[in-house]
Amino acid sequence: MSKTMKIILLVLAGIVGGIWGWLDNAPSHSYHEEAAEEVDGAGIEIEYATTLSDRPEQIIKHTAYTVSFNSEWQLPNWVGYELTNNETFGDVPRSKKFTTDPLVEGRCATTDDYTHSGYDRGHMAPAADMKWSQTAMDESFYTTNICPQNRNLNAGDWNDLEEYARVWARMYNYIYIVCGPVVGKNPKTIGENKVAVPEGFFKVFLRKDKPTNSWKTIAFYFKNEAGNRDLDVYIKSVNEIEAISGIDFFAFLPDDIEESVESQKTDEGWL
Repeated sequence: MSKTMKIILLVLAGIVGGIWGWLDNAPSHSYHEEAAEEVDGAGIEIEYATTLSDRPEQIIKHTAYTVSFNSEWQLPNWVGYELTNNETFGDVPRSKKFTTDPLVEGRCATTDDYTHSGYDRGHMAPAADMKWSQTAMDESFYTTNICPQNRNLNAGDWNDLEEYARVWARMYNYIYIVCGPVVGKNPKTIGENKVAVPEGFFKVFLRKDKPTNSWKTIAFYFKNEAGNRDLDVYIKSVNEIEAISGIDFFAFLPDDIEESVESQKTDEGWL
């Protein structure tokens, strides 16, 4: 089966699953509290990643996503958010204006830094996941949610994975997503604000499998270059992504569960 046909069939399955969930009165509240209650007690917010000590970090919380901003790279260290079934059916039109993040302390990259750079303004939390709220849509165009990304990757395989994410949210009612750049030593930079050009990008997913009451993960790593490949080529375990990125994900899970799910390296139940 071709890559395009596989995506089309999965998208159709996701739409049917999402509508079925809506007709079946699928819950529309955020699942952050549910997961926290199951793990650590009521009212505890999901911790996407542990505090970073080896690089600059400012945690900024927006309507739909949380970003760990790196003032040296002028990029996110990571962006984390929950995507629910209901949120995939919004009708807010795509914004057209990239802006600086008003919550950044100090210098912040501008859209002009990307002009004539040869790189796309690549979203980490995609605009298509924010159609449920005008505020969420506008905030997704903050430059703290943007990285210099190969144009072919941005419009191709990275975009394909974004499509899959929306399908999974519809099929499983909600998913957690953490994504971001991998930046090497002495990176190339663009623009007046010297925005670092990443070597690659990671995206990790977490969901609760209701039938088995267990957590499931899948993770991907893309080099910042052109490609037109099946997504299973990019699959890694979360442990491998942690080694590549230097970031510890999903620390809210008990250690034994965290180790079990983060060692998973399979597309079973996903692709």
